Amino acid sequence: MELNRAASVVKKVGPWAWWRTWWQRQSPNRQDRFANLAPVAAVVLFLAAIASAFWYLRVEEIEREQEAIKRDVEYAQQRLRLRLLERQEQVMRLARDVSNKEIRPDQFLSRAEAMVQQYPEFMSLTWIDDRRRIIANQSVSSISPSQHLRAGTVLKVSETESHFSLARDLMQPIYGKVDADADKDAQMAVLQLHSPLSNDQGRFSGVILAEYTMEGLLRYGIPTEVLAKYAVALQDGKGHLLAGQTIPGRIALWSLLPGSDKPNNDYEVPVSPVGNDLILRAQAWRTSQGLVGGGLFWLVGVLSVMTAWMLIGNWRHTRRRIQAQKALVAETNFRRAMENSMLTGMRALDLRGRITYVNPAFCQMTGWSESDLVGAVAPFPYWPDQDRELLMTRLEEEISGQHSAGGFQVRVKRKNGQLFDARMYVSPLIDATGKQTGWMTSMTDITEPNRIREQLAGSHERFTIVLEALDASVSVAPLGSEELLFANKLYRLWFGQNTQGHLRLVQQAGASHAADPMDEVDDMVGLPTESLTVATSENAEIFVSELGKWLEVRSRYINWADGRLAQMVIASDITPRRQAEELAAQQAERAQTASRLITMGEMASSVAHELNQPLTAISNYCSGMISRIQAKQVKEEDLLFALDKTARQAQRAGQIILRIRSFVKRSEPNRTLSDVSAMVSESLELAEIEMRRRHVRLSHHVAARLPQLMVDPILIEQVLINLMKNAAESIDNANRSPGQRQVELRIVPKQIDKQSVVEFSVTDTGKGLPPEDIERVYEAFFSTKVEGMGIGLNLCRSIIESHQGRIAAENLYNAGEVTGCRFSFWIPVETTLTTQQPTGVNE
Repeated sequence: MELNRAASVVKKVGPWAWWRTWWQRQSPNRQDRFANLAPVAAVVLFLAAIASAFWYLRVEEIEREQEAIKRDVEYAQQRLRLRLLERQEQVMRLARDVSNKEIRPDQFLSRAEAMVQQYPEFMSLTWIDDRRRIIANQSVSSISPSQHLRAGTVLKVSETESHFSLARDLMQPIYGKVDADADKDAQMAVLQLHSPLSNDQGRFSGVILAEYTMEGLLRYGIPTEVLAKYAVALQDGKGHLLAGQTIPGRIALWSLLPGSDKPNNDYEVPVSPVGNDLILRAQAWRTSQGLVGGGLFWLVGVLSVMTAWMLIGNWRHTRRRIQAQKALVAETNFRRAMENSMLTGMRALDLRGRITYVNPAFCQMTGWSESDLVGAVAPFPYWPDQDRELLMTRLEEEISGQHSAGGFQVRVKRKNGQLFDARMYVSPLIDATGKQTGWMTSMTDITEPNRIREQLAGSHERFTIVLEALDASVSVAPLGSEELLFANKLYRLWFGQNTQGHLRLVQQAGASHAADPMDEVDDMVGLPTESLTVATSENAEIFVSELGKWLEVRSRYINWADGRLAQMVIASDITPRRQAEELAAQQAERAQTASRLITMGEMASSVAHELNQPLTAISNYCSGMISRIQAKQVKEEDLLFALDKTARQAQRAGQIILRIRSFVKRSEPNRTLSDVSAMVSESLELAEIEMRRRHVRLSHHVAARLPQLMVDPILIEQVLINLMKNAAESIDNANRSPGQRQVELRIVPKQIDKQSVVEFSVTDTGKGLPPEDIERVYEAFFSTKVEGMGIGLNLCRSIIESHQGRIAAENLYNAGEVTGCRFSFWIPVETTLTTQQPTGVNE
């Protein structure tokens, strides 16, 4: 419908009137856009016309060149074909004479020599029989002796073999190309002609092999006018150069046009009768300058460039003017929008103190309209009555230029009589010529900031009160400075008003985290690897001798109010807690001693029986010696023997008592590098007493070359004796037969979680543990025995864990029946000294 309406309008008023009407209907922006695009369209159309004209002329020239090269190449191909056919006919005539036995080998050599000398394209002529034996050969003298085919030799199997077989099968002349790589002469490619021979019965009797040089065929088979005009080359079917020359990189841009599949300056055709294995290719030499070398081309080019340059310059000038106009409009709109949207009130005064401009924010703040304020003089309507004298003084100072750069605070009255706090800033108002025309005043409502400031002051006061009332010392100091930024009451009570206490706490806390003094560390070892302000707090427990207190020190890096990086240190008094820990450690030590006493109490009858043997022996030896002395029947040797036996038995009793005393006596924990074999031997001496009483056989295995362990040997012996005693009791309670009453102790090295450890295991043949109680046997005061106290195994676990080890128990099964129990624990080889002591007891 709109198109029909436009067409009817064009018919009524004419095209020019319609164009003028359409142009007037467009907006100014659209008219500027169309006017801006017109020069661009003109330049594009002009350049397109010039490019099309030159492209048309170039296409015409290419077509003429292509027709000329095609015609010349086909003529050269015909000449080369005729020469090959002539040489083929001569070779076939020679082959017929050989087949009819009209010539002998010596006559063949003379005729071949004449042909080679007469026709230089021949490289050699060879007579080959049906067994591939060379009868005679005539070659040109220019080839190397190694390439001569000698009479009496057999033709080597190569690519020539296929051509020889094909000529034998078809009984027709066969052409075959031999590449340079296939020949001994790496500089020459050869074309072979196999002409078959037949005997009297018509059977195959050999071939006459004629070899042409590709260079000879090119030189003597191609007309000289073609060779002078083009770069002529002979190629194989794969495009490899056999003879002649080519022009690399002569592919014209015009060949990239649609419909063109090869360069326009060359042409190639197959050479008959050889076929597609031999291609004749010619490339035209460029002898003329073409269109680019003509003066008309350069004249048109210069005029085109000047025209395009002027059109583009005019377009750019128009575009810059339009952009400047748009920027001016945008800047005006932006400033107006900024003034209307900003929350800061703006007021302009002339040099006499009259208001000349106010923005909407100023009107919104005061409640007065622009018409009420513009043109007003002091006193202004928004001045409070009680502050008029002060504000009048301020206005006089403002007009005289005596204003502060930081502004001043005043009270402003709204139209409804409400007052609010405001801060005003004054600056000179300069026009475009650089002359001062008045003063510009900006006003900001600071009622809410004042309220927030008061709240912050109150919050800071409450915060200070809380920090002052803390039972921990809090201090903040910048890094690399001795200034104390903050210190609460407890810090001042402990360390005074300087930073010496803060630095001492940081130094001692860092020393508590330090590694082995033999390790090499750098100066930044105390700093966290991540950003200081996001690093986690560092805790340390130190003893301050001046205060006689244990303090827990926590430090953290913070950004201070002024942007400096500071360190905050919080120190809490943990002296009561440390005293409680020491008391707990003492209680744990007493529990260990009590456990050993209980163990020895349970083994009292066994120990008494063990001591009874040496004491009885001593008594018997003494009685016997007395009797024999009284009867005066004793000899000195017998007396010495009896006294020696008595001393040994007394020594044995003393060793048993000494071992019991060293096991049950109370001593301070002493971790040293201890030998595993020595600890096992000490524990076996006491455990075997209980084993013999219960008729249990004890076997042990200690691996060779075990490393030393950093342990308390008495505690480890206590664990081993407890486990072996429990194993003997389990066997006794299970009423095992004499053959099944045995306990095995094994100590072997192992790797657990990529850590070298020594594993101790005690295996018995008792009735094992109830499955539901395996995880509970280590709990305090839990026991699977009726008379058990429930402290032994808990104490064992505490001792092992204090040495950074682990203890475990498992039942042993045979076809679903429990056949015993295995308790094992391991201790790491490389362990650090620790002050932690076992705090629990269990069995």
